[in-house]
Amino acid sequence: MIWLTWRQFRAQAITGVAAVALFAILLVLTESHMTSLYDSSGIVGCHGGACAGAANLFLLKLSSGRGVSFLPAGANVYVILYFLSVLVILIAPAVIGSFWGAPLIARELETGTCRLAWNQSVTRTRWLTVKLALTGLAAMVVAEALNLVQAWWAAPIGKAVGLGGSASIMSEGRFGQFVFPTHGITPLGYAAFGFALGVIAGLLIRRAIPAMAVTLAIFAVVQFVTPLWIRPNLVPSSQTIATIDAAGANVTEASITSGGRSTFALSAAAVPGHPGAWITSSDAVNVAGHAVSGTPAACVSAIPGDIGPGGSAALNNCLASHGIKVALSYHPVTQYWPLQFAETGLFLVLALALACYCLWRLNRRRAI
Repeated sequence: MIWLTWRQFRAQAITGVAAVALFAILLVLTESHMTSLYDSSGIVGCHGGACAGAANLFLLKLSSGRGVSFLPAGANVYVILYFLSVLVILIAPAVIGSFWGAPLIARELETGTCRLAWNQSVTRTRWLTVKLALTGLAAMVVAEALNLVQAWWAAPIGKAVGLGGSASIMSEGRFGQFVFPTHGITPLGYAAFGFALGVIAGLLIRRAIPAMAVTLAIFAVVQFVTPLWIRPNLVPSSQTIATIDAAGANVTEASITSGGRSTFALSAAAVPGHPGAWITSSDAVNVAGHAVSGTPAACVSAIPGDIGPGGSAALNNCLASHGIKVALSYHPVTQYWPLQFAETGLFLVLALALACYCLWRLNRRRAI
């Protein structure tokens, strides 16, 4: 059964290996120049506040120069490769689920070969178990291989961001919506889930093409929902109250309601004493620690006609002078790996549950 599975899966396996090899070659070709830029920026051996300046210098060097002639002005090799590599890792589980998982059973049902495959000495349970185990393991290996190659290539960027570098569109932190699910061990969980999702879609829909489309749609929804509502609650968050200035907070919106009442909302940029923390929520509170949203009467005149991304300094100062502070819920950097393990474990459990349901469903319906 293992040999048969390999014979049927070898085309997909060769494609996966070729994709990883091509992905690695693209990154290897630019890695040495990136390393030289990193070394020449003064990051190595820096101390204290000088590290942030050196990190910004490196990111600026990386984001400028080496333009691509046939792309719009400002297009940069490293910027393109960075976002392309992240995108590849992000969509790889969905592609695997659609092209490896969905046809696994649906193809047998469509072509009618299931009547031969499932009426031999090999039981349906063994047939599907071997298929799920070998192909699912291959899916996880491919996803993690892509992740490891990209992590090796982007290590200088990650170090610069960790030292306070923020002068580039590549400076998303390790908790970022695109960085977190494409680094660490989360690709393993997503690959297993995407593959199992494709298999169950193929079994239920019984047509390969529609099952592939459904797999892509559901996985896209999961990728959208997870960072917004699931990931922040996987590990208990920490809370603290900080001043507007210490939290780098700004008024993101301020308006006057129809009843004449003025409201505002604060958004914090940092957690004092916890650099690199992931802020999940920030709310304005008064001196007693109670949530507030009404603008003090003395600060209404400081509300600008149009509040930009940087907020309004006058309004921020006025709110602070009236005792308004920021209540923060956040995940410190020490919770990065607990969140990685929790999210990976969640999707591995979901993948196992889908596989078990698939086995039960396949054996329950004897008539195909």
